[in-house]
Amino acid sequence: MGISLRNSLVAVLTFGGGAALLFILTFIHINQGNVSIPMATVIDAIFHPTDTLAHHTVRILRLPRAMMGILAGGALAVAGVVLQTVTKNPLSSASTLGIHSGTYFAVVASTVFFPVALFGNGIVVAFLGGIGTFFLVYILSGGNHASPVRMVLAGMIVTFLFSSLTSVLQIFYENETAGLFLWGSGTLVQNDWSGVQFSYPFVIVGFIVILAMSFKLDTLTLGDDVAIALGQNVNVVKFISIIAAVMLTSVTVSVVGPIGFVGLVAPHIIKLIGYRKHVPLIIASFIWGGNVLLMADILARVIDPSFSELPVGAITALIGAPWLIWLVLRMKRTQYGEENASVIAGKATSAMSLKVILPVLTGLIIIVMFVNLASGNYGFEPVLMYQAFFGDSNEFMKNLVIDLRLPRAIVALTSGMVLAVSGLIFQGVLRNPLADPSVIGITSGAGVGALMTMFVFGVSAFWIPIGAMIGSFVFFMVVMLLAIRAKFQPTILALLGIGVSAFGSAIIQILVVKSDLGVAAALTWLSGTTYAKGWTEFTHYLIWPIVIIFPLLWLRISLLDTLSLGDDTAKGLGLRVMSSRFQLAFLATVLAAFSVAAVGAIGFVGLIAPHVARLLVGPSNRRLLPVTILIGGLLLLIADLFSRTLLAPNEIPSGIIVAIIGAPYFLWLMKRKA
Repeated sequence: MGISLRNSLVAVLTFGGGAALLFILTFIHINQGNVSIPMATVIDAIFHPTDTLAHHTVRILRLPRAMMGILAGGALAVAGVVLQTVTKNPLSSASTLGIHSGTYFAVVASTVFFPVALFGNGIVVAFLGGIGTFFLVYILSGGNHASPVRMVLAGMIVTFLFSSLTSVLQIFYENETAGLFLWGSGTLVQNDWSGVQFSYPFVIVGFIVILAMSFKLDTLTLGDDVAIALGQNVNVVKFISIIAAVMLTSVTVSVVGPIGFVGLVAPHIIKLIGYRKHVPLIIASFIWGGNVLLMADILARVIDPSFSELPVGAITALIGAPWLIWLVLRMKRTQYGEENASVIAGKATSAMSLKVILPVLTGLIIIVMFVNLASGNYGFEPVLMYQAFFGDSNEFMKNLVIDLRLPRAIVALTSGMVLAVSGLIFQGVLRNPLADPSVIGITSGAGVGALMTMFVFGVSAFWIPIGAMIGSFVFFMVVMLLAIRAKFQPTILALLGIGVSAFGSAIIQILVVKSDLGVAAALTWLSGTTYAKGWTEFTHYLIWPIVIIFPLLWLRISLLDTLSLGDDTAKGLGLRVMSSRFQLAFLATVLAAFSVAAVGAIGFVGLIAPHVARLLVGPSNRRLLPVTILIGGLLLLIADLFSRTLLAPNEIPSGIIVAIIGAPYFLWLMKRKA
């Protein structure tokens, strides 16, 4: 077969086949619903409409939804093409760079505080949130010098931050944001043509602008220096392209919510076919983006034949997360080199003596514990707290301090310790100081296991923590299999963790919507909370890791120092590298599972505590372990104090407090290292 004939056949299949598939999926999509409508009636409703219920159902409800799917999928795919070209990052999309989380937060915040700004479906607010988030991620990750890993990790941390802030608003303003949860998961539901009529002019303008810039985008792929030598104003080209891409993203978010991974999957389908020039790449991506989103919406209604509306964003994540994992695994090692994916490994500036740092940290814990026990809805009351323990206090105050505040504070302290050690072990095993149970998907798996226990199997509350443990172990096995496949390359593992977490989060979204769980209750549990925790959680889940696993790790902690020397050196020293990694990672998973069973999915403790400890006492893991334990406990104890007192008598989940503290800290460190 000649090259020209082959190219013609590929073009016919890509464009003609893609358009034909889009046509077929549109008809399948239109025919889905609570009431089955014959195909002949669907065709008549489109081409020869009459004033009948069936025709109105097709033309006013089903056809607008299908058209919105094509517009949104195409727009997100084209935006993904631009983001990948401008950032020189094949993993870029509106979801991986945090743009979706920024637009979602902007819309939710405006709904609560500035509803007048939500004119025009809130597109202005969504656009400002999206463009601000992109530039934040772009600058913090190093701008033109950012590596793919650094940029995606910055996007991940920004996503954590905005998701936490959004959860706070949804918890405390449940009535104002009641209709935003399903929309926030992505949904194509349309009640008329208003969404299509609003969005299509923006999509057409954005598409034309990007198409007009396509030849200049081709030169960007050659490198900035070459593009400048060819007479391009690189900064102007990037700015216009990004504005157009974010506008396409914003208009889709304003109508259908943040739908992730379409901008990652569709462009890569076309690139795998062989297209690199932007004119065919943009056109084909638009067609196949529509196909991906329509197929996801069809699949959502096949999975749930009751048509209670599964979020299509969760389905695209179920499709896109494995795609991201596969994409990362097939990339050559040379694309990442030997860059330390952690970006912020943290070196000791003055290795402090343990004789100094351990008493200081212990003293801080005692002080925070005292403040915690003495603080409540009526402010700081140390005298009443003292009387509850040692004086003649009334029964109410004794119960409040001794039976409620004290066990809750101990649960927060010990959970923080357990999470911190889990993070330390994962960082050492995976050679990546950004590894953490929440980052690599372990806590996501625990959330899946707990929710499935509650709403799929319908067993008693006693089994929920056990379900969380089972889910975390299943996801642990997936992560370890992927880690073995990736040969434990830190950069690859950081990205694989994002994919695994996204997959788990998608399942959680589906379960929350299917179970009709109250939004505030779901977000509170999923964010991690120490609310109403007491001696039961401590004795059932937290005392055993401290009594059994901590001493065991103390005996084996030197293995992490050997692993940090590299696999070849470790093998030369007689260490069974794979076996040691698996054993230590298993213990770290057990720790994370016990913590999730006790307080839910709290992130960032396992990131922050080991890093701060490393800054204080250096890289030796035998010195790091006790310092990490104390810092982790102190951190979650402070978060528990703030969760009770900042907006008293209302409570903020402790996990959200930690994320709001931790995300800016890590973003600042990334900027400092950029």
